[in-house]
Amino acid sequence: MAKKSKVSSLIKGSLWLFLVAFLGFNIYLAISHRFYFYSALTKTYFVGQKGPGIYDLDKFPHATINAAPKASQLVEAFASRALSAEELAYLDGLQTTSFLVMRNDTILFEHYAMDHNQSTVSNSFSTAKSVVSLLIAIAVEDGFIPSIDEPVASFLSEFNNKDMSGISIRHLLTMSSGLEWSESGANPFSDNAEAYYGTDLRRLVLSKKPTRKTGEVFEYTSMSTQILAYVLEAATKKPMEDYFQERLWRRIGSENDAYWSKDTEEGDLKAYCCMYLTTRDYARLGLLILNDGKYQNERIIPKWYMDEAFVPAKLTTMQDAPNQRYGLHWWVAPGAGDTLRYARGINGQYVLVVPSKRLVVVRTGHKRTPDVLDASALKTEQVGPFRHQVGHPPDVFEYLQIAFRLAEN
Repeated sequence: MAKKSKVSSLIKGSLWLFLVAFLGFNIYLAISHRFYFYSALTKTYFVGQKGPGIYDLDKFPHATINAAPKASQLVEAFASRALSAEELAYLDGLQTTSFLVMRNDTILFEHYAMDHNQSTVSNSFSTAKSVVSLLIAIAVEDGFIPSIDEPVASFLSEFNNKDMSGISIRHLLTMSSGLEWSESGANPFSDNAEAYYGTDLRRLVLSKKPTRKTGEVFEYTSMSTQILAYVLEAATKKPMEDYFQERLWRRIGSENDAYWSKDTEEGDLKAYCCMYLTTRDYARLGLLILNDGKYQNERIIPKWYMDEAFVPAKLTTMQDAPNQRYGLHWWVAPGAGDTLRYARGINGQYVLVVPSKRLVVVRTGHKRTPDVLDASALKTEQVGPFRHQVGHPPDVFEYLQIAFRLAEN
């Protein structure tokens, strides 16, 4: 009897300990504005995911951006092009869902897998950042923003203080604002996790303070793009989705509606990520960049932006090396007579533009390789004309090699 009583007391003690710990944990979540933690659990581990996915559209409120009244025509010229067994194995190994190669406006090759097809939309993740930068350029040309060197404080009162008044739109575009932000995709308590799963994006982003000098170090942060979106909306006095639809999306002859996740039904677009497009409409964005900001001879992106966006910003990286990989919210890989221009997302969402070969390559999928930060780890010193591969994911250059071969057939 005494033994049973002892076991019962142990169980009760353990239960009380659990309840106290659970209560303490929830108090911590409340104080730190992290109740999104439970939303993250239900949207990931409870549905068999380990983190954000490319088909998360219906998990969050979202805006719909209507397609063009008449889609621009993309020519199909598939001929007998096919992936080799080795190439297919590489794509499958990274759970590729689509792979498209286009020369000018002609689709040379198109591949879909894992239930993905021509009409499937998938999460852009940070590919959206590059699109937001295009909208900033258009807003400058439309007269809503004087220049990209305009202080952010001209549009957002939170920046009207001695520590932040020197931060300009350019600093956000080059990821050199110096504002604190934890970008981790693995840490459930990072700023990125709260931005993705939380419900008060504006409070989170506009509460950040500088931790380093502005305009010196390239430090990639999703916060930078979100602030640009708030600048854009303050300047144009329009929701960003409306400006996007009117001034960009419909003008490139988009074939399908686009979607953009929001933090709440009446809240803010997650501008730093979470734009959902079909593969062919990603290709139309690439074609806009390939044609130097024009679409079917209509100037959509101003020439000054196209001249600046793909030149590495004069900054130092977090590895204390000169920046050779990031311009104005676009990734770049300079080479012999050409510069690879590309937008990218965390799971390997790529829109790759190779001007010298007149190619656009789109890849969507579930995985990508991590950035190579040490030249000794490079598989080869040069891929096509591109020599500067440090700071880029190796799979980018694998996809380019496949595209180059397919384009030769």
